[in-house]
Amino acid sequence: MASRYLLLWLQAPLQAWGHDSKFGRRDTLNFPTKSGVLGLVCCALGAGGEQAELLAELAPLKQTVVSFARSRKSSEGEASKIAPEPLLRDFHMVGSGYDDKDPWTSLLIPKTAEGKKAVGGGTKMTYRYYLQQAYFAVILEVPDSLAEMLAEALQNPIWDLYLGRKACAPSDFIYRGLFDSEALAIESAHAIATADDKRLVEDFQVKDGDHDGETLVLNDVPLQFGSNKLYRDRRVTVISV
Repeated sequence: MASRYLLLWLQAPLQAWGHDSKFGRRDTLNFPTKSGVLGLVCCALGAGGEQAELLAELAPLKQTVVSFARSRKSSEGEASKIAPEPLLRDFHMVGSGYDDKDPWTSLLIPKTAEGKKAVGGGTKMTYRYYLQQAYFAVILEVPDSLAEMLAEALQNPIWDLYLGRKACAPSDFIYRGLFDSEALAIESAHAIATADDKRLVEDFQVKDGDHDGETLVLNDVPLQFGSNKLYRDRRVTVISV
């Protein structure tokens, strides 16, 4: 099957890419997940529900992430990385202050799986974590038969696009081109990062499969979205620069 490569630029004050989150604690990886990126693509298409057929075409293909960091120049004129911002932890009280006798506001109070009142009350404490001032280039391999349609959707999205959660609105254009090879897409990503308005340096890459670096197994390849989500594992390597 012939493939092409979408270049997505993900930049925002806040980003969140959870892969193993629970209701009360929603963590984030320090790079975009496959499920998060394909969810963004589905939003651009206005594709809700399970989307099992579309995911069957997209999920097995490669995704490469290039992370960039802010830089400063030394007195000798050499650029060096600035340490990333710490994770932001946002504290939430879910279901607090609602009148359980009001049929509308009672819908906002967390309940048991059977729809009954929670033991001890419905208010829940949750913690949500965000990356701050992060910059990523994502090179997404896509079938040639879908490439033009996906490129058009990312430039004219049907639904709003967010970088992980709705609090994470992008601060720059996401779609940055369609390429015949991954190498050309990465070259273009470096051109974006090193332009005068950004002056970023590469920090690390995340590649599918085993390479020289830190190997991780992520359960982030979506087989089915919707109310009954299904995922499979993906083996990736984080390669530091």
